[in-house]
Amino acid sequence: MSSAPSAFLIAGATASGKSVLALTIAEAFNGVIINTDSMQVYDTLQVLTARPDAAFLARVPHYLYGHVSPQSDYSVGHWVADAAAALAQARANGQIPVFTGGTGLYFRALLNGLVDIPEIPAAVREDLHARHENEGVLALHAELKTRDPKLAARLHPNDPQRILRGLEVVEATGRPLSDWQADTQEPLLPEPAACLMLAPSRDWLYARCDARFVAMLADGAAQDEVAALSALHLPPQAMALKALGVAELQAVARGEMELETAIAQTQMHTRRYAKRQMTWFRNQMPDWASFTEQDYEDNFANIFSFISKKHLTW
Repeated sequence: MSSAPSAFLIAGATASGKSVLALTIAEAFNGVIINTDSMQVYDTLQVLTARPDAAFLARVPHYLYGHVSPQSDYSVGHWVADAAAALAQARANGQIPVFTGGTGLYFRALLNGLVDIPEIPAAVREDLHARHENEGVLALHAELKTRDPKLAARLHPNDPQRILRGLEVVEATGRPLSDWQADTQEPLLPEPAACLMLAPSRDWLYARCDARFVAMLADGAAQDEVAALSALHLPPQAMALKALGVAELQAVARGEMELETAIAQTQMHTRRYAKRQMTWFRNQMPDWASFTEQDYEDNFANIFSFISKKHLTW
């Protein structure tokens, strides 16, 4: 096989097998794996976020997994800074970085650069989240139309996360987010990289989503993680609380939901999330090499045949 590229990037939906494929490639190319998933950064949620386990970690170096407290206000800007340090360490050691995860904005920052927006004060964020609860997302979208019309025109009126972000930025900085986005930092990977998007069949992926959550509950580890998370008394807008299964298992712990219902709801939310991820990656990464093979541990030859045919090495 020809020489390796400067980096491998592996994107895909939850449960699509990214960790296994990343491990296979890292071992073949003297690589290190750098987490590119916004939920797998949290230290409390190893099982629920499907972070690589001890057996994986022992085989090749892994960076940016479980290194953040759920109490931290961890943003894409923090991840870029951490990823830059991990990338520098990998290169200093003569190793190929393998970025893998399901967070599209992290990949976008990696390849296209990051908007250098100042930190948003907690008081601003909390006030806007309270307004969202009291007034609803449509009222906030109407306000965004007057304060950042360019951004509002790009957003669906029922997209609370991005609408709140737009209002947070203009409220805290006095400058619309659309203006900030015009001034972008240099990307971490300006040079060519091998970019793979996992695109297994939907039926296979959905079955994996369903089975994985059941497996997470089998020994009680997921329930223990949610109990530890609840003990932190995080504010409702904390990102770690958005991890799939957290809300349902908290409801079970409070006696407000049967476990069977929690399983069914989490499986449904996971399948819907996987569908949204697949749609986002297809739309936002049309030039990535789409890899449709499944069960990556048993398809080693096919993986590297695919990489060679797509000219992902040189």
